[in-house]
Amino acid sequence: MTTTAFGRIFPPRDSWLAKAPPEPIIDPDLPIIDTHHHLWHRVGSASGESWDVPAFRYLIDEFLADCATGHNIVGSVFLQCHSMYRAAGPVQMRPVGETEFVAGIAAMSDSGGYGKTRVAAGIVGYADLTAGDWVTPVLEAHIRAGGGRFRGVRHSAGYDADPVIGNSAPGIQPGLYLRPDFRAGMARLAALGLSLDAWGFHPQIPDITALARAFPASSIIVGHCGGPLGYGRYAGKNEQVFADWKASVTELAKCPNVTMKLGGMMMRLAAYDYMGIDAPPSSEQLATHWRPYVETCIELFGADRCIAESNFPVEKMGIGFAALFNALKRITSGCSADEKAAIFAGTARLVYRLDC
Repeated sequence: MTTTAFGRIFPPRDSWLAKAPPEPIIDPDLPIIDTHHHLWHRVGSASGESWDVPAFRYLIDEFLADCATGHNIVGSVFLQCHSMYRAAGPVQMRPVGETEFVAGIAAMSDSGGYGKTRVAAGIVGYADLTAGDWVTPVLEAHIRAGGGRFRGVRHSAGYDADPVIGNSAPGIQPGLYLRPDFRAGMARLAALGLSLDAWGFHPQIPDITALARAFPASSIIVGHCGGPLGYGRYAGKNEQVFADWKASVTELAKCPNVTMKLGGMMMRLAAYDYMGIDAPPSSEQLATHWRPYVETCIELFGADRCIAESNFPVEKMGIGFAALFNALKRITSGCSADEKAAIFAGTARLVYRLDC
């Protein structure tokens, strides 16, 4: 029996994080583009969300405080998180409010008054790709709102029949990426030169592979190492989950238009009971948990199709920013200097078309 309600978001516990033993920053000069973080100011759970987020704030000051813990964070990509949607107007258009909000924070960062890190140099928002004729005007509105920073859409497909897992959206059904209406929206996304951030659980990887094969000219970026699950009906089945995940991700890697994000497994892999331990794990301990997945992704995709992510503040439930990137650096210690440069920044510049 674990204390942690895996798959659910909780505010970071600063006093608990402070109990982590200090550790030197590995390769502190290596440039990093954090390709997956969120910004929000939650005053309570948003209506209709399948994941209830308690009230807490994570905006530019909080993100930059994490960036300032030792690693050389030169830029970042914001990922959709139901933040600051418009309160009125057509429902399909309301997610544009998130891009408006993040573009304002990015402009603050670009002023130079907040340090060297280019916060939200790329913005990935949300549009309902099943929405038919609505999709194109919503995407065009995102592009206008992004001030040259809007790069694509995340439309999540995470589904599991076990209610303990917590699906990625209310009312979601299996097979989203296989549906004709979704693929019609995907075609409109591609026509505007925008990428798809695909997010599902490891049983959905074959659906992502099928989508990538159907749209070979479209850039698809897969979050969180493909979403391996380690709780609910997957608890105690680590070897089976890894074998199933590896078989699926091996096929996915054959699609040259797919890029894999390394990290983001705190909520779903359930490697350790972070709400039930006295202090955060060290970077060495986290690296032990994540190494099989991250190393396999690098082996299959190559450094030119792998990018590093923090998934903050979500991962902050279980580890601090400095230790998290130390863990990724430990796992990649056997890579060449060029491979490390690609994984931590170079590939992100290409995939998300960044100038930081």
